[in-house]
Amino acid sequence: MNEPATPGQGISAAAAADRLRADGPNALPDGQRRTWLIILLETAREPMFLLLLAAGTLYLVFGELQEGLILFGFVLVTVGLTLWQEGKTERAIEALRDLTSPRALVIRDGQRLRIAGREVVRGDWVVLTEGDRIPADSVVLEGSGLQVDESLLTGEAVPVAKIATTGEPAPARPGGDETPYVYSGTLVVAGRGIARVTATGPKSKIGRIGMALGTLAEERSPLQRQTAKLIRTLALLALGMSLLLVVVHGLLRGDWLAALLAGIALAMAMLPEEYPVVLTVFPALGAWRLSKEKVLTRRIAAIETLGATSVLCVDKTGTLTENHMTVARLWAGDDRFTVNYAAPGELPEAFHALVEFSILASETDPFDPMDKAFHRLGERFLADTEHLHRDWTLVHDYGLNPALRTMAHVWKAVDSEVFVVAAKGAPEAIINLCHLDAAAQSSIAAAVEAMAAEGLRVLGVARARFPGADFPAIEHDFDFEFVGLLGLADPLRAEIPDVMRQCREAGIRVVMITGDYPATARAIARQAGLAVDDILSGDELAALSDTALQARMKTVSVCARIAPEQKLAIVQALKADGEITAMTGDGVNDAPALKAAHVGVAMGGRGTDVAREAAALVLLNDNFASIVRAVRLGRRVFDNMRKSMSYILAVHVPIAGMALLPVLLGYPALLFPMHIAFLELIIDPACSLAFENEAAEAEAMQRPPRDPNALLFGGATLWLALLQGIGVLVVVLAAYAWADGRLAEPEARAFAFTALVVTNLALIFSNRSRSLLASLTAPNPILWSVTGLTLSLLALALYLPTLASVFRFAPLPPAELAAALGLGLASVVWFQLLKIKTGCDTSS
Repeated sequence: MNEPATPGQGISAAAAADRLRADGPNALPDGQRRTWLIILLETAREPMFLLLLAAGTLYLVFGELQEGLILFGFVLVTVGLTLWQEGKTERAIEALRDLTSPRALVIRDGQRLRIAGREVVRGDWVVLTEGDRIPADSVVLEGSGLQVDESLLTGEAVPVAKIATTGEPAPARPGGDETPYVYSGTLVVAGRGIARVTATGPKSKIGRIGMALGTLAEERSPLQRQTAKLIRTLALLALGMSLLLVVVHGLLRGDWLAALLAGIALAMAMLPEEYPVVLTVFPALGAWRLSKEKVLTRRIAAIETLGATSVLCVDKTGTLTENHMTVARLWAGDDRFTVNYAAPGELPEAFHALVEFSILASETDPFDPMDKAFHRLGERFLADTEHLHRDWTLVHDYGLNPALRTMAHVWKAVDSEVFVVAAKGAPEAIINLCHLDAAAQSSIAAAVEAMAAEGLRVLGVARARFPGADFPAIEHDFDFEFVGLLGLADPLRAEIPDVMRQCREAGIRVVMITGDYPATARAIARQAGLAVDDILSGDELAALSDTALQARMKTVSVCARIAPEQKLAIVQALKADGEITAMTGDGVNDAPALKAAHVGVAMGGRGTDVAREAAALVLLNDNFASIVRAVRLGRRVFDNMRKSMSYILAVHVPIAGMALLPVLLGYPALLFPMHIAFLELIIDPACSLAFENEAAEAEAMQRPPRDPNALLFGGATLWLALLQGIGVLVVVLAAYAWADGRLAEPEARAFAFTALVVTNLALIFSNRSRSLLASLTAPNPILWSVTGLTLSLLALALYLPTLASVFRFAPLPPAELAAALGLGLASVVWFQLLKIKTGCDTSS
């Protein structure tokens, strides 16, 4: 049963849950979601699947029932593994889609809650502020200077004003000025308000039009393009070599069925169908792992860039600091006061007006940390005085002006016809409002500098009285009187110095950007462990040419008094110097810089929807330490992808070689489709799951960022993988040649195949780490499960008569089994010695 909303309270949590069940989530149908049936159909079109079906069908056509059924069994196992693997990836992406749903601030049970946009229901009271994406069609109940960009629905870029409803509003269309309706997906560009939701999801205006918003777009990264080219080349090579093998085998042996099967086996051996799996699974699961670190990935391609990031540009407030403001110092005239909340005592009378007007200049229901700090100060010291005015009425306000850097409220007192104006903002802006003489300005500037040197954020407060109701267009036209200064402390997060040390060890330069005074910035930077010798101010930046700024940013670690729009210039200067730059931001004006950075990082807690949509990553806890953890995880993902792709190429060389060379050299064919299918059962989970599950290398954050232009899989890495594969091929081919002259064909095949399977497993461990000992001791439950299952299946294929006949094996005596196992392990020992001697590593 739905209950009505109580004025000022919103609906209850229970009513919201009922409406969510009744109406469904506030989301539009998403055609990108892949069901198990879609995954199954995609799998059925894969070349490897079609080759297995072809081989199984050939066996059945020529009366080989047992072999055909075994191959169809492999088909079912392959399908099952693919469904499980793809399902895991889809669940990770689905979780990310849920997280990327725009956030909404709602009032329920009288409390403000930040929830996912998809959880908004009819009747919810939504709090709207500048930069918010409106989560659902709503009607405005309260508003001040509210303007909305409805170009998404109308195509008109000019914002339209919104007014609060008085009674039952008349219907209106999007784009209308002075209407109380706001619509899902549109953007608040100015002002604030509270609106009641009237329609969600498909029932909203945009839902009826049928647009799909807020989904994760799939992008073809440079890595994906590089890999697609490699796959096309190898696929064409596989086709040509397979046709050649069929012709040669058929002409030399006269057994065209065996020739066709050998050709299919070679095609299966050469097809690198695992590469697309790696490119899909690793980034998706990497993004899922990042979400566990409180970092949301909005653009999966950004994971590639994380490991290459060389400069992190971070906001001070809330990212390096706790964003928990507390008023620590008060200054009024020549009087100074240190605030101590724990100590008993009263606030001296000289500071009553300062606290009073700081509260009057703040929001009545504060969300901003500084406004909350002023209210806490008033509740602590002015609770029983005449300086708190809960019965006054806010009649007009002047929002924060980025150019002026002040905001003001106009109040109507209960027993007076004169309006009271309270303003707060940057000290120099408040000084400008008050038209003070040089001596007063100098005195205030000295006080500001003293507070800033302690790492305090300083705000000025002013007051005015206005006799009429015809308020001026700008605050400057009031006759303001300077009241005083407040110094707010925002402690550095405890973990930041250690995180800065990690950045230095990882070769990452950190640049702190703040709107605070240089003295405040210097104090915080010193605590964090940043160099403070060279500080760039916003005024200096404005005077520099692009070339001069680029040169200056080579050495600067602290930027102070920076306006949001200046962040873009900083990003462009760093990029022009060849730096791979990550930039944090939370406001509407930060969006261009976030979009321009290689990795834009928005704040999830205090950030605007515009900033989040422009960014590649979103910090769900607004903590700088999470960015560094994300860099570490990004390096891990890149390393593991490189290890996996090296393993894939290395393992395909001996498999393809052993499918082709024995026939060309006059030996009996070693590999048939069921052998390749068996090997694929090892390769698929190993490359996509075992390597993905690998922990980060111990030195992952002790090496400099990788070259962004270096190929993930090319150059030395590719040649090392080929070298591994050729080494293994030589050993297995030699083993088969030795066995063919001394053992019967089934036993010789079993001997060589056992060596090939063991070399396959050895290649996995060889590519895990630089040290073989580390490879054997590092925990990875999935890898050990794959190893145990492989050896168990190999034992069944060798010693279970039914399977042995299908695989054309004969049981191996213990001595020959030990020799095959030893050869398989020896095939990679030489490569481990080479890695130790040269210091090369497949992951770096």
